[in-house]
Amino acid sequence: MKSEVLYPGAFPMVRVDLAAGENIKAESGAMVACSPTIDIESKMEGGFLGALSRKFLTGEKFFFQTLRASRGPGEALLAPTVPGEIVILELDGVNEYMVQKDGFLAGADTIVIESKMQGLSRGLLGGEGFFILKISGKGTLVLNSFGAIHKIELKPDQEYIVDNSHLVAWSSTTSYNIEKATSGWVASFTSGEGFVCRFRGPGLVYIQSRNPGSFGAWIRQFIPVSE
Repeated sequence: MKSEVLYPGAFPMVRVDLAAGENIKAESGAMVACSPTIDIESKMEGGFLGALSRKFLTGEKFFFQTLRASRGPGEALLAPTVPGEIVILELDGVNEYMVQKDGFLAGADTIVIESKMQGLSRGLLGGEGFFILKISGKGTLVLNSFGAIHKIELKPDQEYIVDNSHLVAWSSTTSYNIEKATSGWVASFTSGEGFVCRFRGPGLVYIQSRNPGSFGAWIRQFIPVSE
C-alpha cells in the first residue's frame, strides 16, 4: 500500500495505490473515487461484537469499507467528512496509537482496530467518553482531524498539557491524567477550558487546531429556535 496526501491543508484527499490482490480498510463513506479494478465491500472489523462496541461505545460507524484490487492494480481516493488535515503514520508492529473516535480514516488490512476502555475519571472528564480506539499491527495508518494537525514529540518524563477536545491520537508509550484547566473548579469552567490532559513522555501526541464542540456551539447560535 502506497499513499500520498493530495491538496494538503483544509480540504485534502489521500491517494492510495494498491497492487493486484491488495486491500485496505477505510472509514465508511470515505471513498471519493477509485479505479475500475477495485471492489468495495463493507466489513465488520473485529466481528459483530467488535463492530457493536465501536458503534455504541466510541461512536464510530458500525461498518468499515474494504477496498480490494481484485482485477489488477489500481488507486483509490479517500477523504474525511470534516475539513482538516490528514497525516500518514507507519506502524512497525511494536508501536501502538490511541485514537479519538473520529480520527481514523484508513489503513492497511494488516493493522488491528480495537475499542479500548478508559478509566472512570478519564471517561467522565476526558471528552472522548469511556472508549477510544486502540490501533496496532504493522502497516500504514491514515488519520484525519478537524483543522490542522500538530505533532508534539515528548522526551522521557517531559510533560505537556492539551485541551482534551483537541486530541487526535497519541502513542501508547505516553501516560496521561485528566485534570482541571485551572486551580479552581469555577475558574476552569468560566475560562472555557474545563478539563485538560497532562501527558508525560516519551512518545508522540497529535492534536488538532480546532475544537468540534466549540465550533458546533458557534453554529447553533445562528440556527433559529422554534417556539
